[in-house]
Amino acid sequence: MPLPFLTADRVFEAADDVPLPYEDRDRWRRPYRPGPWRVGVAALALLLASFVLFAAVIIAVTAELSSAAVVFALALLVIAAALRLLRMGVWVSARGLRHAGFLTTRTASWEQVVSVRTVQQPVRWLGLPRTVQGQALLLGRQGREAGGVPPLMTTHDADFLGRAEAFDRAADAVEAWAEEYGPR
Repeated sequence: MPLPFLTADRVFEAADDVPLPYEDRDRWRRPYRPGPWRVGVAALALLLASFVLFAAVIIAVTAELSSAAVVFALALLVIAAALRLLRMGVWVSARGLRHAGFLTTRTASWEQVVSVRTVQQPVRWLGLPRTVQGQALLLGRQGREAGGVPPLMTTHDADFLGRAEAFDRAADAVEAWAEEYGPR
């Protein structure tokens, strides 16, 4: 009995010729993977949310529903914060460059982008007030001064702490997008 899904000589259908998702240049994509610090903190927050949800169920069974609703809302808030933490970072598409922070998201179309460059400067360690010497990817926009804009990403943020090669690859990818789609 032949098993066509296990053989290499099967006939490919026309449906197999659809473009892969990474070929769609209009979709927003992150040109790097989230770092272990970011994923670890989000995983711990989701673990905490599961315990809080369990507590909400116990409270709903044994006590008043209003107090269970408050605890359930707290769990939803922790889940939303963990998901937002995972969405933070630099995103690119054919339309522009997007920097998603925890509370804010700034989007710049490629026509507004003057430069995207890597510089050596003091950077914040994991977003805390303490600064260390590192590299930062800076965005220069038309009509804005370069000093007032926070860096897009640094070698010491939650995505690249201890992963200098990953920062170099990600910075090169963002700079390549800016060179390809930026104003000529």
